[in-house]
Amino acid sequence: MSDHGVKSLTPQQAWQMLQDDPRALLVDIRSSMEYLFVGHPTGAVHVAWIDEPDWMVNPDFETEIRKLLPGRAVCTQENPCVPVILICRSGKRSLEAGKVLLEAGMQNVFHIDEGFEGDLDDHHHRSSIGGWRLRGLPWEQC
Repeated sequence: MSDHGVKSLTPQQAWQMLQDDPRALLVDIRSSMEYLFVGHPTGAVHVAWIDEPDWMVNPDFETEIRKLLPGRAVCTQENPCVPVILICRSGKRSLEAGKVLLEAGMQNVFHIDEGFEGDLDDHHHRSSIGGWRLRGLPWEQC
């Protein structure tokens, strides 16, 4: 865990968590166009953090995430919080979105530090340095 409270995962760690805990929720927070046309992790649900046409932070983001957790949003000793794993393009937006969820009182919030496409390489291309897709994890595209 880092000092901001959002726990970082590599794509491989996130995939393993999803395999080990069937309650875990993978949320792709990229724009609708990124989600549809660039591709997304298989099984991910989509809740945009920032989306077209206004490119403003989604004011209903936390509410939309909570709606995905009905009955599972209450955390007890016997029933720990559902892991919520956020993924964006390169790990920056998911970190910011995770901070908002933590500030809203959610627990067990993770973000995939390499994102779906990873960082830019020397030629300003993605998917050559890290990312869910580069790591060979399951993904699909519309």
